[in-house]
Amino acid sequence: MSEVSSTNTDLENNPITYNGDGTETGRYNDSAPSKSVSTDSLGQVYTAGENDEYIFIGRQKFLRSDLYEAFGGTLNPGLAPAPVHRFANPAPLGLSAFALSTFVLSMYNAGAQGIVVPNLIVGLAMFYGGLMQTIAGIWEIALENTFGGTTLCSYGAFWLSFGAIYIPWFGILEAYTAKPSDLNNALGFYLLGWAIFTLGVVICTMKSTVLFFGLFFMLFMTFLLLCIASFSGRHSVQVAGGVFGVITAFIAWYNAYAGLATRQNSYILAHPFPLPSNEKVII
Repeated sequence: MSEVSSTNTDLENNPITYNGDGTETGRYNDSAPSKSVSTDSLGQVYTAGENDEYIFIGRQKFLRSDLYEAFGGTLNPGLAPAPVHRFANPAPLGLSAFALSTFVLSMYNAGAQGIVVPNLIVGLAMFYGGLMQTIAGIWEIALENTFGGTTLCSYGAFWLSFGAIYIPWFGILEAYTAKPSDLNNALGFYLLGWAIFTLGVVICTMKSTVLFFGLFFMLFMTFLLLCIASFSGRHSVQVAGGVFGVITAFIAWYNAYAGLATRQNSYILAHPFPLPSNEKVII
């Protein structure tokens, strides 16, 4: 992929003309956006050129061929310019940490081998799912990937907070010894909050790829089922949540592999399957 800087043109170098009422005409020298542009276009994405070969992201102009497309291996949900900083791709690390932690906890929730004490997850949640995933998220922010940074840091914090529940020093479980029913309700609200957050993430991946979208959709279902299980006390719902969690883990591993495997290091590549995408929005 060629360097983006060769095609990136700031509005200072490619001026806009204005109508008499102060609104922009949408003319950028010889390339006209396919729809009118307003003065609050900082967060808008639109196309220009005879064949829509130019993409305007806010106030910057790029060749469509120079933009990264949606890809789960980089946690990039849509067209995005290459980052300014030259770092390695942190998404496989974050996705792998998320996948293994989710797999182990979900096997417990699914009742595999009759395990009833989940404390083994504490070390994994704190150091791999929590610490490593958070580091990968901060790395994503340095690479200007807002989506990747937000999701990895958030779910890294989830694993850190979940691991803290089972560490006596925090006194979380001890606080509910007088009224154990409150613990289930508290966990229910905790999981409900994460389900709501994940639903927002799902909506942000609806124009990406099948397995990128599938990862967060299955994670949303996992949180939702475990939330219902906490409120209702029904073990069968917890088992269903565990099964969804195991599927989520394997999809996360697939996306991590997609970011690791190249023609130089593997005979088997993970090919993305794009979802239908356009520039329309509902609201």
